[in-house]
Amino acid sequence: MWYGIVLPSLTLTYFGQGAMLLRQPEVATQLFYAMVPNWALIPMVGLTTVATVIASQAVITGIFSLTRQAVSLGYLPRLQVVHTSSQFLGQIYTPQMNWLLMLATLGLVINFQSSTNLAAAYGIAVSSVMLISSVLFYFVVRLHWRWSKLTAGLLTSLFLLVDLSFFSANLSKIMHGAWLPLLIGVVLFAITTTWRRGRKLLNEQLIAMSVPLSDFVQELQKQRFRRIEGSAIFLSGQPDTVPVALMHNLKHNKGIHTQVAVLHFVRAGVPRLANQDKLQVAELGQGFYKFEMSYGFMEQPNVPLALSLAATLGIDFPLNQTSYFIGREKVVFSGSRIISRWRAHLFSFLARNAYDASAYYGIPERQVMEVGVQLKF
Repeated sequence: MWYGIVLPSLTLTYFGQGAMLLRQPEVATQLFYAMVPNWALIPMVGLTTVATVIASQAVITGIFSLTRQAVSLGYLPRLQVVHTSSQFLGQIYTPQMNWLLMLATLGLVINFQSSTNLAAAYGIAVSSVMLISSVLFYFVVRLHWRWSKLTAGLLTSLFLLVDLSFFSANLSKIMHGAWLPLLIGVVLFAITTTWRRGRKLLNEQLIAMSVPLSDFVQELQKQRFRRIEGSAIFLSGQPDTVPVALMHNLKHNKGIHTQVAVLHFVRAGVPRLANQDKLQVAELGQGFYKFEMSYGFMEQPNVPLALSLAATLGIDFPLNQTSYFIGREKVVFSGSRIISRWRAHLFSFLARNAYDASAYYGIPERQVMEVGVQLKF
């Protein structure tokens, strides 16, 4: 399809436009429509409108998918993901990104007012994507295809030679609108790297505050804490340490449920996993279990699914009769130098506006208890 229809058609179209410009330079402002006869002008406008709608749907779908993968990879906070199909897992909708995309589109239209004014921004956006793709190509062939540095470097240099030429040519358009995609790129880079860095620092503090899960179970047997009838699930970012929410709950309520599971989600390096490969269970004694739930990067962490898989192994945690404990970290900037002040405030803002954890993990809202802990940057 590509080599037989699309590529020849595009080649003939661009060659035809170039030939027409050589003969009639004055039509440069309306080159596309000048190529068709007068009787075909209105049908061509209709065709381009349909093509624009199709292209916009591709962009919207791509943004939804990229956003979800960024959340899965830990570069963005939790966002609401709505599955729009019961048959195809990849068909999703993210309301926050949809609203953001609408506001961005309206802003572009109001600011540039015509496609001609938008051309400068479009040019540097496309050349930037080409440049970044060439850089990513090097890492793919080196890390995944195991090419030698020399082979990967030579081929990447060839691509960069062309891409840098286009990119540098568009730099002259910065004051004419090309600054906008560069600004958007800088903002997105700041958001993703700040969230990634902030989560790393918080996890380090949480690990320092935690104790090994096996030691905790042994200590529980010695101390003889009051046991509360029922089941409890504690979500944890570390599989082998006691969640801070569990420690705080025990400290303040002076008791612990008779059946407790520490649930840890692990993102696998594949799109999807079969259900029989998702859950690993370790019985620790004293009614304690460690659940490690794996999921593909095209899937969503799901607590009810984890409990249903545990039930097939003979471990019963009834979904509607279990208490769920989630830790909520409050970030306080202490003036340390491990992270700048603006990054600390940005991270705190992102954390406050993250999608509700109970809805994200599919937990019944009325059975969720959030345990707060204050952490400092």
